[in-house]
Amino acid sequence: MNSVKLAVLITCYNRRDTTLSCLQALYQQNVIFDVYLVDDGSSDGTSDAVKKNYPAVKLLKGNGNLFWVGGMRLAFAEALKENYHYYLWLNDDTILYPNALSQLFATHHLLTEKGFSDSIIVGSTQDLVTGKATYGGAVRSKKWYSNKYEFLQPTDEIQECDTMYGNCVLIPSSVAQKVGNLDSAFIHSLGDMDYGLRARKLGCSVWMAAGFVGTCRKNSVQGSWVDTNLPVYERLRKALQPKAFPIKAWTVFIRRHSGPFWFFYWVLPYLRAVFGYRDMSTSPTFCE
Repeated sequence: MNSVKLAVLITCYNRRDTTLSCLQALYQQNVIFDVYLVDDGSSDGTSDAVKKNYPAVKLLKGNGNLFWVGGMRLAFAEALKENYHYYLWLNDDTILYPNALSQLFATHHLLTEKGFSDSIIVGSTQDLVTGKATYGGAVRSKKWYSNKYEFLQPTDEIQECDTMYGNCVLIPSSVAQKVGNLDSAFIHSLGDMDYGLRARKLGCSVWMAAGFVGTCRKNSVQGSWVDTNLPVYERLRKALQPKAFPIKAWTVFIRRHSGPFWFFYWVLPYLRAVFGYRDMSTSPTFCE
């Protein structure tokens, strides 16, 4: 593994202690890597703390408006210049278990032996307190009216997915060369799902490693666009924000991946925000 070149891509904003905890667990892995960390204008001293504790991190500055996709896109762009063998997307609130990276590499090596070298490997996370699965691979809902990509529960076996949540994702260089970077059409959400779907259309595959690779708390719906305790106008306003379904990004995603009846699916999240339907789920809960 010492001969493998790995770039770890992280973006953060104003959660210094969380970011430092992520890096602490990362540097306990028995794998050599370079870290590209985008600090999107934090005001809590994140950059200074990272420089002090982890001086080897390649620290990149954002303008404060990058959000998740923009930050990861910047980190990815810088890392792609160096021709790494692998690129790892890692959320800064994901705490890796020991040997997590070795597990992801082993999964890719196994798939390569089976003829699936152009494979994205997704690591599943679980809640630290409850032990319940939180993020990982995603599969298209089988409900005819739904455009939702549902979370795939991890098992003791590797499983093929349609796409993925971007919390912990290993991308080999062969896939990065075909798919390229995250699409600039997206701001915070949708970009990770779009990347996996585009990869599949280009002949790559997406697989979820067995078991869990770390912990990550799932985002709460309280105060979000699906919180039925909020007034209708507030839910709709939140639905249009970058962390939910901004019109331009959502239109690109839905037209690209939802077939000739894309407009039917396009309107569903906004109807859900207005009417509060809990069974009109049209997309996953996106990570921060």
